[in-house]
Amino acid sequence: MKAQEIKESTWMKLENLATQYRFGVIAITLLIIGCLGGVTMNYGAALHIWSLIAVIIPTMTTLSLLLAVAPMRWILNAFIVTVLVDIMVIFIV
Repeated sequence: MKAQEIKESTWMKLENLATQYRFGVIAITLLIIGCLGGVTMNYGAALHIWSLIAVIIPTMTTLSLLLAVAPMRWILNAFIVTVLVDIMVIFIV
C-alpha cells in the first residue's frame, strides 16, 4: 500500500515556521498584543463594561499562553482572535 502525501496547508506551514522561531514570535506577539490592547483601551474600550470584558479576556488569555510556553498553535489562534476583537472594539466604540 502506498502512503499518501499529506499536503500542508498555509496555516500548518506558518505554525511550523513559528515553532522554529519560537522566541522571536513570542517577542513580536507580546509587543503587538500589548500595544494594541493599550491603544484599544485609550480609544474608549474602558467606557463600557462589555467592551472592557471583550478586550481583556482574549488579551490576557494570549499573554497567559505566552507566559506558559503553550503550543504555538494555541498562541497563534489566540493572537488572531485578540487582534480581531481589538480591531472590532476600536471601530465599534
